[in-house]
This record gives sequence, C-alpha cells and structure tokens, in this order.
Amino acid sequence: MQARRGRCSMEFLAPVEDPVLRLGGCGYSDGLDSQQELRAGADPLLLRAVRGDSVERPPVWMMRQAGRYMKSYQDLCAKYPSFRERSENAELAIEISLQPWKAFRPDGVILFSDILTPLTGMNIPFDILAGKGPVIHKPITSMADVDEVTELCPEEAVPYVGQALSSLRAEVGNEAAVLGFVGAPFTLASYIIEGGSSKHFAKIKRLAFGSPEILHALLKKLAESIIIYVRYQADKGAQTVQIFDSWATHLSPIDFEQFSLPYLKQIVSEVKKTHPSLPLILYASGSGGLLERLGSSGVDIVSVDWTVDMAEARQRLGRDVAVQGNIDPGALFGSKDFIRQRVIDTVAKAGRGKHILNLGHGVLVGTPEENVAHFFEVGKSIRY
Repeated sequence: MQARRGRCSMEFLAPVEDPVLRLGGCGYSDGLDSQQELRAGADPLLLRAVRGDSVERPPVWMMRQAGRYMKSYQDLCAKYPSFRERSENAELAIEISLQPWKAFRPDGVILFSDILTPLTGMNIPFDILAGKGPVIHKPITSMADVDEVTELCPEEAVPYVGQALSSLRAEVGNEAAVLGFVGAPFTLASYIIEGGSSKHFAKIKRLAFGSPEILHALLKKLAESIIIYVRYQADKGAQTVQIFDSWATHLSPIDFEQFSLPYLKQIVSEVKKTHPSLPLILYASGSGGLLERLGSSGVDIVSVDWTVDMAEARQRLGRDVAVQGNIDPGALFGSKDFIRQRVIDTVAKAGRGKHILNLGHGVLVGTPEENVAHFFEVGKSIRY
C-alpha cells in the first residue's frame, strides 16, 4: 500500500547552500531547541505522542541504544566483563543507560537490564555467559519444577532496578521519557524450558503440545510476577514499559492465541487497573503474521519490526493503537543520505501522531556511532 502523504505536511530545510527541498509527505528541518520543545508540554514528547496529543515531530529512541556499538560501553565492559555485574549494579546500570543519552539525547532513555533479571527472585537461577548467552541452570520440565517457582518480590530481589530507574528519572527530568522493560511470559518460559536460547524451540513445543497443563501453570506464575514487576518499575520512575515477546512469533497464530496472547492480555489488564495512564509497548520480532493479534492484547503501542511496511502496519492496526519503529537496523550501515531517506519514508508512512521513531530491532554490533548520531539528528529535526 502507498503511504497517504497528503495527511501530514512536513518540510526539510536543506543545508544553506542547497534550495529548500519540499517533500509531499514529510521532511525535516535543521536545528531543534530542546528547551523550546520542553515548553510545548510538561510531559516528555514520547508520552504526549503516544496518547495522541498534537506534537511537532515523532519522538525517537533506539532499542539497544545502550550497548556494544558504543566505544564508551566497550571500555566499561573491559573493566567489568560480567554482564550481570553491569546490569545488576545500580551505579553501572545508570552509567550505561545514560551513555546514549549524553551522546545523542534521544527522547527515550531505557534502563540497561535484561528480561531474565527477575528470574533469580522467582527461584530460577540463571547466568549470562560471554559468547554463549543466557543459561538456565535447572530447566523446568515437570509440574514439580513449576511448583518450585516463587512469586517475585522486586524490592527484595531486584532493588537495583528500582534504584536505577529513580536515578534515571531524576537525571533526565522531562527532557525524555524513562523506559523500563520486561519479558513476556511465553518468551521467559522459552528460556526457562529450553535452558537458554534456542533455534527450534522443540522443548517448549513438546511441553505445549504434549503436556499443556504444565506450560500453562508456568505461564500463569510468570504473568503474575511480571504484573508485579511492571508496577514496580512504574512506581520507581519508569514512564513507559516495553514488553518483549521475542520468541512468541515462533508460534503459529492458533498457538499464539493459546500460549501467549491470554497472558499478555492479563498483564495489560491488571497493570491498567493500578496504573491506567502507563503506556505499554509490545514488541515481537518477525511479527508480521501476528500483527493484529499483538494489537488485540490491549497495549498502547505495538513496536513493528522492519519486515512489515509501516503504512501496512498502520492500516492493519488502526489509528487507535500507536506504532513504534520500524527501520531495518542494517540501514545504519548505509550512507547518511540513505539513512535520511529511510527515516523520512518511515515517518511519512506512519503518518502524523501516535508514532515513535525507532528501529525494527536492536541496533547491531559494529554500527558506526556517527551513523547512530545521524539517525537521531534526522529524526529529531523532522517537522510534521
């Protein structure tokens, strides 16, 4: 489908030596006074955009914006080689979370953490090993194993998460929204049952199709703890929380509706009872076949990966659901002009309002920092 460019009129002021370039659907202009932007509303731009307020441009941040592509992060990794030490030490997590904030001034500052972080507080020990990734020390295989899973108490199990979020909120004020994040029940269960990452998800599917009562019992416990965890993050300073259901797209639509969607709906419904104004984002990579089902979960924002055309995503989700994304992370290996065109195209297809400019997945290792900087510069200089 073609983007309806006439609905949003934007312009791009080219460098002074070039004539003004007007684009039918969008464009961008150099120079953004952040203080002027702040005066436009008390809340951060990201919050105003997703609730449908009139905004001057789409907010922009980047999944995995704090990470291995940054020289400052690599230097810190050399000093603190353990991922868990970096993510479970409040001071280090704050420092890492703020590295992209200080470098690029995104409109969202996301906590540096991991979706598996709360598992130790649920009696599920794990580690994250260099070159191997997550390792669950005792994978769940039976109802007896599920019975040993305990309810998360964040204040006791992950106090550093709350400390980091509170500090980030104090640091950025209303210049950006502070984002927390959690793993969705099915994705967490995939790690817990598979024992780590997986290509084919044979173990969890064997359980799902052979002993579904065991999987549902685990998913129920995970959902209840994730509800607690989302509320905790919000109470400690997160202004938006993103739910990652990364592995749910390995389910067929009918199985997604049985093993993922009900628990997503439960999380959204229960969180909204206590935090009705907290925007919730849902992301699942490779989600083109499940897009409408993601939207039906009740979240405020669906984060779209790059395999779906943004104009099509808008059509399929409807205007009541905000969208996030969805530039191919690999595009940041292109020229600056290529990056600029991809940003302009995505914003034009998303249309005016209820859009968070982002990648369709996390930024890739080896991405040039100057290209990340250019992505943010272009995104922040767009005007509707």
